[in-house]
Amino acid sequence: MPTKKKIRVLECIRQGQIGGGESHLLSLVENLDRSSFDPVVLSFTAGPMVDRLKKMDVPTTVLHTETPFDWRKWRKVKKILVRDRVDIVHAHGTRAASNVLWPAKSLKIPVVYSIHGWSFHNDQRPLVRRLRIWGETWLTSKSSVNISVSESSRQTGRDMMHSFDSVVINNGIDQQLFDPQKRFDEFRKQAGIPEAAILVVFIARFTMQKQPLAMVRAFKNAQKEIPSLHLLMVGDGDERKQVEELVNTDGLIGKVTLFPFRSDVPDILAASDIFVLPSLWEGLPIGLLEAMAMGKAVIATSVDGTREVISHNKNGWLIPTDDLISNLTAALVMLAGDAAMRLRFKQNAIQTINERFSARDMTRKIEDIYAGLSSLSSSYS
Repeated sequence: MPTKKKIRVLECIRQGQIGGGESHLLSLVENLDRSSFDPVVLSFTAGPMVDRLKKMDVPTTVLHTETPFDWRKWRKVKKILVRDRVDIVHAHGTRAASNVLWPAKSLKIPVVYSIHGWSFHNDQRPLVRRLRIWGETWLTSKSSVNISVSESSRQTGRDMMHSFDSVVINNGIDQQLFDPQKRFDEFRKQAGIPEAAILVVFIARFTMQKQPLAMVRAFKNAQKEIPSLHLLMVGDGDERKQVEELVNTDGLIGKVTLFPFRSDVPDILAASDIFVLPSLWEGLPIGLLEAMAMGKAVIATSVDGTREVISHNKNGWLIPTDDLISNLTAALVMLAGDAAMRLRFKQNAIQTINERFSARDMTRKIEDIYAGLSSLSSSYS
């Protein structure tokens, strides 16, 4: 009896650093049914994610570009698709989709486009925003299947692009990795953070979207009222230097600990008390889901996909983006001073993840899409 041919899927991502989309890709690859699917990965920069994939024996290619619609790379991408005998391309994010769509379509390979967050936002200059809406319209109209990670993200797409349609598949968390019942390394001791401190954690890119500067300013205000607070910020990005300067000039040395992106996120979360995500917009934030899976009390802004995860004052605390520093300060003071509330949020957060955000369930839904598209692919076998 002939062996069933595996479906070769190229998972494509914009960068090799660890962020939301990259964590999603790792979870997807780890949970794919290897008896039916054979994943390979294309990343447009190197980084820790690439190292992890290689340790997992997942063939991974790095083709460096930090430019969307970089037509200079398209022929090289096409050669990779042929070399790796790809049946389906799955692009994670705008930059990845913009640099694989033409090569894949030229080879008649179906493309799945996962929209982890739209590239257009209300704070952009009008011309930039119009160009990005045009770009997303082209990408989504040419892709074989679009996946929205939240219902609000799908609705935004429909509001801005009237022909847009997608399947909603929520991000999922690897609950074996993010399991609060496991034993974890003593991160506080390693990082020099006092055991008695109430540890507030911010794990995100240091960009305007994630509001790291507002995080520091709100923490400074809250720490005046609750001196036992300590802030840990993990990440890199455009505003990293400004954050470092603010910590130095505002007298927060010894109260704020800064690290670049790390791979031991479960250990960090296990050591923390409060997780904060003060973003101006989100698709469906994986960092938030990871923190909730670890039973952390969460403060987050009431935006987009975050509202689909957090029920205010049940499994977390939502704040408006207006007057962000003041609202975040008040939430930090309140939650730091109420251990019973933190415990209630912890229990309800774990239940939310168990019921709605499993990586295994997410992967099965994506596998169904792959299986449905496989007959459309030009095979190289």
